[in-house]
Amino acid sequence: MLDFSDSTVLCIGDLMLDRFAYGEIERISPEAPVPVLRLTRTTEMLGGVGNVANNIAALGGQAVLVGLLAMDSAGATIGEIIGRTPGISSHLVETRRRPTICKTRYVAAGQQIVRTDDESRHDLSPAEEAGLIAAIDGAMPEAQAVILSDYGKGVVSDGVIAHAVAAARARGVPVFVDPKSLDFTRYQGVTCLTPNLRELAAAARMPVGDDASVIAAARKVMADAGAASVLVTRAEKGMILVEAGGEVLMVPARAREVFDVSGAGDTVIATMALAHASGRTLAESVPIANAAAGVVVSKAGTATAHIAEVMHELGGAGQDSAQPPGLSSLALATGLVQHWKAAGLTVGFTNGCFDIVHAGHIALLAAARAQCDRLIVALNTDSSVQVLKGPSRPINALDKRVQVIAAIRYVDCVIAFGEQTPLELITRLVPDVLIKGADYTAETVVGADVVQAAGGRVYLAPLVQGQSTTNVVDQIRERGGATGAA
Repeated sequence: MLDFSDSTVLCIGDLMLDRFAYGEIERISPEAPVPVLRLTRTTEMLGGVGNVANNIAALGGQAVLVGLLAMDSAGATIGEIIGRTPGISSHLVETRRRPTICKTRYVAAGQQIVRTDDESRHDLSPAEEAGLIAAIDGAMPEAQAVILSDYGKGVVSDGVIAHAVAAARARGVPVFVDPKSLDFTRYQGVTCLTPNLRELAAAARMPVGDDASVIAAARKVMADAGAASVLVTRAEKGMILVEAGGEVLMVPARAREVFDVSGAGDTVIATMALAHASGRTLAESVPIANAAAGVVVSKAGTATAHIAEVMHELGGAGQDSAQPPGLSSLALATGLVQHWKAAGLTVGFTNGCFDIVHAGHIALLAAARAQCDRLIVALNTDSSVQVLKGPSRPINALDKRVQVIAAIRYVDCVIAFGEQTPLELITRLVPDVLIKGADYTAETVVGADVVQAAGGRVYLAPLVQGQSTTNVVDQIRERGGATGAA
């Protein structure tokens, strides 16, 4: 299991408030040729280095924030969010020279239509820089890793960088930098730089059109900065880690539907720092960061990856090695359900043998997923299939069935049960929607009473006539016999 609960990361950088205003567009303004957005709801969350801290907390670690905060309404909101977020503490420095940075995104029909930025860029005053340095010194003793999140808004000054790196190195603490400056020499002596492809090309002044070019550019900026490593994020092409010792690790992107890339870089650096702080090497940390990035790009807005989602994305890596890849443990599934429900998502549950997957199975899963935001599929173990279907079944062992079901786009989590019914799983997970085929009735669906008592419901999906594993097996036997006779 991934466990980051004993790891604390000091997060230094530009702190912002991310505000999302959602609404509907129904007409054009009579005053100007612009759409009128009727607001329906507004959400607010930590942005900038605050989103890095949010990711660390979501992954089960501890984050300590150091940054500037004005005593204005946006600053007050940030203070409230930090105060109610477990896993985040702060050493914030008050500024009277600039407003708290607030980015407001107006969204309609799932699309961002405009963004407004409330900010005023200034270099740090001597008093502000001194305050930040004092805050770093106060927070450094509890840190196992340091992140410098440079959004180019002024907090990550040369003086702050130099002091943070020196203080961290004196304690043997690794330093990770998300760079915005094109001059990477500012980040002398850090452990890992995490530029994206565009930032790397601009800083190195070199082409990055293929793998070899990316590696060469990474080695150049790594040498310029005296850094121990560079992790290059390349969107759909994945990541490349280049270390000073010459080691190169290339990790392909995890295939999924990309909904929104906002904050993916924050997730990568947060996960890298946290995984390294927990005792993993940089190379061991990269696949975990890659999995976390895969989670957040499938979400809308400035998102975070929960530890259970990352475990699931990794295919259960770190669980009991006896479990087939892609199969979630009950503990992991429980964590996923808790996280999904906390996010306001509807959780569905269905079960079966799914021995030879056919069109009827796909129709069932599609209908099930249409009833919920996240779908859990529980598979009978091989021994329980034998009890239900006879000694000649299953035709496909559990590990093969898990691979097939986990690959179906309607499915978000696969779990197994060895009992005759999934009642224990349903009782533990308490899904919002329990789905079975229309050959059942609501009264005969196992666990219906549990789900309904919790305020959930049962859905009976239409059946595809003539589709069953038994029919498929019989057809194969008939055709095999006919071929043999011929």
